[in-house]
Amino acid sequence: MSDLFAAGKNDGGDSYSAKDIKVLEGLEPVRQRPGMYIGGTDERALHHLVAEVLDNAMDEAVAGHASRIEVGLDADGAVTVDDNGRGIPVDPHPRFTDKSALEVILTTLHSGGKFEQGAYATAGGLHGVGVSVVNALSDEVNVEVARERRLWRQSFRRGKPTGPLEDLGPVQNRRGTRVRFHPDPEIFGASLTFRPARIYRLARSKAYLYPGVEIRWRCAPELIQDDTPSEAVLRFPGGLADYLTENLGEQPVVAPAAFAGQVELPDGQGRVEWALQWLEYGDGWTTSYCNTIPTPQGGSHENGFRSAISRGLKAHGELTGNKRAAQITADDALGGAAGLLSVFIRDPQFQGQTKEKLSSPEAQRLVENVVKDHFDHWLSGSPKIAERLLEKAIDRAEDRLRRRKEKEVSRKTATRKLRLPGKLADCTSNQRDDTELFIVEGDSAGGSAKSARKRETQAILPLRGKILNVMSAGAEKLAQNQELADLSLALGCGMGARFNPEDLRYGKVIIMTDADVDGAHIAALLITFFFREMPGLVDQGRLYLACPPLYRMSQGGKTHYAIDDRHREELLKTEFKGKAKVEVSRFKGLGEMPPAQLRDTTMDPKKRRLLRVDLPAEDRADAAGLIERLMGRKPEKRLEFIQDNARFVDDVDV
Repeated sequence: MSDLFAAGKNDGGDSYSAKDIKVLEGLEPVRQRPGMYIGGTDERALHHLVAEVLDNAMDEAVAGHASRIEVGLDADGAVTVDDNGRGIPVDPHPRFTDKSALEVILTTLHSGGKFEQGAYATAGGLHGVGVSVVNALSDEVNVEVARERRLWRQSFRRGKPTGPLEDLGPVQNRRGTRVRFHPDPEIFGASLTFRPARIYRLARSKAYLYPGVEIRWRCAPELIQDDTPSEAVLRFPGGLADYLTENLGEQPVVAPAAFAGQVELPDGQGRVEWALQWLEYGDGWTTSYCNTIPTPQGGSHENGFRSAISRGLKAHGELTGNKRAAQITADDALGGAAGLLSVFIRDPQFQGQTKEKLSSPEAQRLVENVVKDHFDHWLSGSPKIAERLLEKAIDRAEDRLRRRKEKEVSRKTATRKLRLPGKLADCTSNQRDDTELFIVEGDSAGGSAKSARKRETQAILPLRGKILNVMSAGAEKLAQNQELADLSLALGCGMGARFNPEDLRYGKVIIMTDADVDGAHIAALLITFFFREMPGLVDQGRLYLACPPLYRMSQGGKTHYAIDDRHREELLKTEFKGKAKVEVSRFKGLGEMPPAQLRDTTMDPKKRRLLRVDLPAEDRADAAGLIERLMGRKPEKRLEFIQDNARFVDDVDV
């Protein structure tokens, strides 16, 4: 109720009355509480607006009415989505006779053509709030509809029409809907803008999800900051199998070809498509979609998929007389597999407006029955591969059961019982000096690192952004910080007065952050934490900095990686010669680096470059003073340092 009614000013006495009640009408609740509809006002929420409009165009394609979608990002920060579908209806709405159906859809919550099965068999946007929310949170929206050989146009500003629906007259060789919108800086802030790479990846994933559609991408050249193309035509007849092949790159896999397929459900119930490949090493992942909508939190369709694979492996084990197969769970069967799942079903039910988890109960049964049957045939047709997969799953099951029985989870050198943080992807070796813990920033980088690591000796702990600055925080705040608590638990050696280097669970602790200013800041915060709370790590030479590259440079069959701008220029002069163009791409972050490249450049002990954090005893007092000056509670000390050293800075590459 708090989203529809807001109390006015009250002096705390008895003056609270009906006049203090404010009623929000139309799209005002969206502007007042955008988080309820798109999850917030951050970068993820901003790009969710693009997804809402693009999903409407994809629904037209999936329904068989559109074959082409154009997605464009203009220099002024506006996004245009254009399809050749049927076009939004423009005739008067039977309930609102003074408004066209187009205006009703753009200005009224819970309106649209997806509540009745006659308009769409399968669709993602079933709440009827998508495009109206985009309209409410944009300072400018222009909609053009080409329908029945006539062109119509209407403009909106912050959810309200700026004029009536215009009839622009006859039009030839054009049909469908074009929506152009510009996010409102009053909602998202003036500094938050669309990232071309993120929108391009969204459009590309949609093209993979529905092979029958062609998506044309364009972006104003002045907005391109990486290797994202300014123009591209996206069409992938191979669907998810192509998508999986591109994602895995050159990563070693178990089977020569992925377990992939697609099935049209009977009686027009929809479709199920999947692609699954097991990795030789590293942890796997599963990405799922429903009616082209990403479901990052999974749901009933993923449950059916996981059940089909685990049941299939267990059944194969029973057929071959392997009694150990009975202990396999879905986590064991899919622990080292990379999978993609896409379903199209009628009337999907999601948890929350942002549709991050599918809750339709029938989806689990449909997916499980379809995939299980095909997986059984795939295993029986490839007995050697089936045996390898079965053994890998059994190994994981036995490892899981062994760890469950252990009363202590620390290494042989540790004596205390530890509760390991859930985000930690631990290694399997019990030899401390052979193991490494990589501390990475964010779940995205953590996912790439988990796929790139050597599971036996390398553990991954993702942290959420920038940790607490321990030099300026009090003891109470330090004790309440979850990220630092997780880090302390993972290391097992305590911190502060309770620090015991003998209980350390890993031979090396490696800080692996992005090769940019933010990454350097996070690394500085972590080094400060270790210096103050775990100085023994530095004294024993166990703390390291990874050196991920900033650039990838290729010419013909030659590829090199540069760690910074100076190194890039050096490689251009020494390694790349001739007139052939050198392709230079800048990594935006570890989360966007393919696992194979991350392994080869940063994590493979035979190829990587590490910097050991070293502090001689005679320099400790000076170092303590410098850290207190730069990281302590007195900002004037930092300003003084900047003023004293500014003259030494010749150029800053931002």
